[in-house]
Amino acid sequence: MELLDAHLVPAVDGVAYGLLLFVVAAGLSLAFGTAGVLNLSHGMLYAIGAYTGAELSDGTWGGLALGLAAGTAAAALAGAGLSAATVPLARRGHLAQALLTFGIALAGGDLLIQFFGADELPVRVPGALDSSVHLLGHRYPAYRLCFIAMAVALAAFGTWVLTRTRVGAAVRASADDPQMLAATGHNPRAVHTGVLAAAGALAGAAGVLGAPIIGPGPGTSENVLMLSLVVVVLGGLRSLWATLAAAVAVGEVQTLGVSVLPDLAPYLLFAAMAAVLVFRSRFTEPEAHEERGPSSDPVSRLRRLLAARWQNRPRATAAAPPPAAPGRLGAWLRSAGWRQAVPLLVLLAVLFALPGMLDSYSISLAGSALALGLLAVSVTVLTGYAGLPTLGQTAPFAVGAYATANLADAGWTVGPVQIVLSALAAAVFSAVTGPAVIRARGTTVLMITLAVGELTSAVINQVKSVTGGADGLVGFPATQALWGGEGMTEERELYVYAVVVAVVAVALTLLVLRSPAGKLLTGTRGAEARMRASGHPVGRYLLVAHICAGALAGVGGSLMVTVQQYLSPADVGFEIAAFALLAVVIGGTTSVIGALLGAGLIVFTRDWVAGSWPGHGPLLLGALFIAAVYLLPRGLAGLRAAVGRPAPAVSSGKVAP
Repeated sequence: MELLDAHLVPAVDGVAYGLLLFVVAAGLSLAFGTAGVLNLSHGMLYAIGAYTGAELSDGTWGGLALGLAAGTAAAALAGAGLSAATVPLARRGHLAQALLTFGIALAGGDLLIQFFGADELPVRVPGALDSSVHLLGHRYPAYRLCFIAMAVALAAFGTWVLTRTRVGAAVRASADDPQMLAATGHNPRAVHTGVLAAAGALAGAAGVLGAPIIGPGPGTSENVLMLSLVVVVLGGLRSLWATLAAAVAVGEVQTLGVSVLPDLAPYLLFAAMAAVLVFRSRFTEPEAHEERGPSSDPVSRLRRLLAARWQNRPRATAAAPPPAAPGRLGAWLRSAGWRQAVPLLVLLAVLFALPGMLDSYSISLAGSALALGLLAVSVTVLTGYAGLPTLGQTAPFAVGAYATANLADAGWTVGPVQIVLSALAAAVFSAVTGPAVIRARGTTVLMITLAVGELTSAVINQVKSVTGGADGLVGFPATQALWGGEGMTEERELYVYAVVVAVVAVALTLLVLRSPAGKLLTGTRGAEARMRASGHPVGRYLLVAHICAGALAGVGGSLMVTVQQYLSPADVGFEIAAFALLAVVIGGTTSVIGALLGAGLIVFTRDWVAGSWPGHGPLLLGALFIAAVYLLPRGLAGLRAAVGRPAPAVSSGKVAP
């Protein structure tokens, strides 16, 4: 009883916090489980409600009611707009949805800060609730007790709507059998919009009511989103009561766990999330990867039409080609090999020519882009070749980065030594985490790797003796390019070192991907069931790919530390993982060179363009996310292939067979 009395207030706080997360997670579960939208902008919908409620709060019951109505309506409208935004991506899977909604979250979060300010807004509640009450001998905020009652009422009302009304039946039918729903006279598109609007309304209402508990401010939306994802994973998508239990458990870990087990609390949530996902994947057969056909959205159709027009444009009659060169050179020139080599040679020439064309700051940005590019190439290996979409490749990237920083601090400053040891450390890390990843497929892989990445971030913040914690690491000796040389401090010599390391790493990656081992990996992605039936150890192939991709990410992390000469947790966080995945989408999921170009475009937008418009970096990056998802469904590589593909012959209005 004494123990209960000592921790009563944190325990009740955990219930209030958990119920707040439940209301938010119920909307996220509704969007994902019913509408099929992996909405990474759900935290922004919460922020819309929170900012609106805080702005309209005046300490009266009328102000609270007005804020609740306005915040809920605004978030519902945003949810309906999200439905329209995701309709063109219906056939492209959850990866495109995740990137689009993350871009919307970046842009929307920046606009909210520009409109409401960067400081946390004060929230005034009615006077009757702005006081304390006695709870088993303790004083406790009255508003939080009131919020617990309101959240329980909201949960009961939502359960009644979903299980006892015709609207709820239509919502359940849209998830289970949309064709049957259409046959009964309901419009599945309208139901889809209504579901996302309802999900937004739940997030907005939670934002208004939860603003006095989790005040609106920078970082609030990201924190709420992460915790809501944990709740949805732990509770599942089929039962609101299971989601409620998971939300209360998460709330208790966030409050009571911090007071009882302060050293373990930062790891418990994402460790539990990863464990649940791995446990579920162990009892389900891995789903074979599906090759999707061309996207049918309007942008894709327009792009294909332009490509066809380009192929059918009038051309001048060319003279007969010269006779082919004799010997092997002629045979190679007649083959398609030169077409594949030209982009590599052009990129290499541009990389080595940059120091003579750019200033010192731009050269340092180019070096950082190469480091991020290696991370993106490792994501390409997993996402494009192995079929394992990842949001946690920053974990081995961080291992390589911190290994290099600590090696330099210990006197190991030779570049090749740092590269090899960092790659080895990242490979060992990937070998340990790989078995938890390779069994799953699709969205489950995204969630498991996200959990791995967040656990790694928690470790980085806790193990200050190795990582420096939130302050990061700085002041370690500069890297030597070779044995006996001086430490590199000038931007140009650091850039040349980065180019050499990146070229070697990318060349080795291309050699492996185009070898028989790479073809086996591609076969695993495209025809997994057939590969298993033929006796191929698919799990072993995927584990080796995971380890090799981790080693490559470790090389990228080592290179980043050498180029920047400092390291902070923000350099290896979730945002960088999303950037790497965006770079892969920009370049094309199976294009190594495209991933490098995508990384360069991201760094150019984030650091160079945003420098000309201070304070709007997230807005520019969000616009880049959105444009890339819509305009490049198959990346730059797919656009190049569409332009180079022969168009069907057209004669008298009929397509030739």
